[in-house]
Amino acid sequence: MNVLRNTNYSCRVSSVLNKDVKQYGKQYMFDDNEDTSWSSDEGSSQWICLTLDEPQTINGFCIQFQGGFAGQKSNITIYSQDGNVVHQDAFYPEDINSSQYFKLQDLICHKIKFVFESTTDFFGRIIVYKLQLLN
Repeated sequence: MNVLRNTNYSCRVSSVLNKDVKQYGKQYMFDDNEDTSWSSDEGSSQWICLTLDEPQTINGFCIQFQGGFAGQKSNITIYSQDGNVVHQDAFYPEDINSSQYFKLQDLICHKIKFVFESTTDFFGRIIVYKLQLLN
């Protein structure tokens, strides 16, 4: 089950393509529309940061990239409500269009940050159609 459907949260991202938030903004990762997406601008180390209003238990996440614009070497960091790091680990998405699921141990999460240190795009862009936190 997607935790983000049942809790309030805020999202920040490293950049938006051409600063055009109406067409490529972060909100499109969460709208359940397969025709919309967040598109980052170019540059290395793109990131997504979610802060939940109330801490939630999560045991995984789902992310869907556009092939050719996927994260390669990526990191996830999960923070508790007091700002301490609860979990930090690398993950390696595939360069595919399909949803990809990554398991975690049950963790209480207040804030989660995904950092894409490298991408499959020559210019360092990321395109994300879907991002879900699972429990």
